[in-house]
Amino acid sequence: MDMNELEHKPSVEFVGRSTANVDEGLRSYMIKVFNYMGAGLILTAAVAWLVANTSLINLFYNIDMQNNTISMSGLGWLVAFAPLIMIFAFNYVASNKSLSAVQLMFWTFSAVMGASLASIFLLYTAASMTRVFLITAATFGSMSLYGYTTKRDLTKLGSFLFMGLIGLIIASIVNIFMQSPAVYWALSYIGVAIFVGLTAYDTQRMKNLYYASRDSEEMAGKMAISGALSLYLDFINLFMYLLRIMGDRR
Repeated sequence: MDMNELEHKPSVEFVGRSTANVDEGLRSYMIKVFNYMGAGLILTAAVAWLVANTSLINLFYNIDMQNNTISMSGLGWLVAFAPLIMIFAFNYVASNKSLSAVQLMFWTFSAVMGASLASIFLLYTAASMTRVFLITAATFGSMSLYGYTTKRDLTKLGSFLFMGLIGLIIASIVNIFMQSPAVYWALSYIGVAIFVGLTAYDTQRMKNLYYASRDSEEMAGKMAISGALSLYLDFINLFMYLLRIMGDRR
């Protein structure tokens, strides 16, 4: 049986294992995925708050209180692009390094992401960020539950959403130079739609990958962290796009 067969037969009963044991193993695996994801989000929020509320903010941003403007320093631009670079590095670490190295990479990524998001504490009110966070959590939870329980194969949807994500990234880069408010708002709503769909897709993908890695404890651990990273990114991006739409600026 090849990898593709394993990924698309989540209900298969393996030799020597009962269905109940398989389901219990899957449940434990998914709990581990969401525990990693939740811990990563907590670390990100803590670092973002720490940077925004201490003198560390001056390392990453140039703040002009008289003109009410904020611009990124050289280090700020480096931190802003560091998570993107680290995502590609994560794939290499997950394929070639130990489980402990993958864990270290995940925690480092979460901390760096926190530093890159510190500016939202300066741009948006605390009340609106709390409100948007709760909306994000409810939306994410609903779509993740759908991805976990649905019998529908979301593979084609995932491919379509990934192509949409590439287009979203390109359009966002172009709009940095265009500075079009209409494009900004259109991309915000499109971004919400893409990451709502990716939440369901990635949850189902993590569920299916369990059956391909469950015979190796080391591989299962790496897959859990990889899945946590995917869902973490879905949550962060969904939150940021909803914040652009619903957040109250200071």
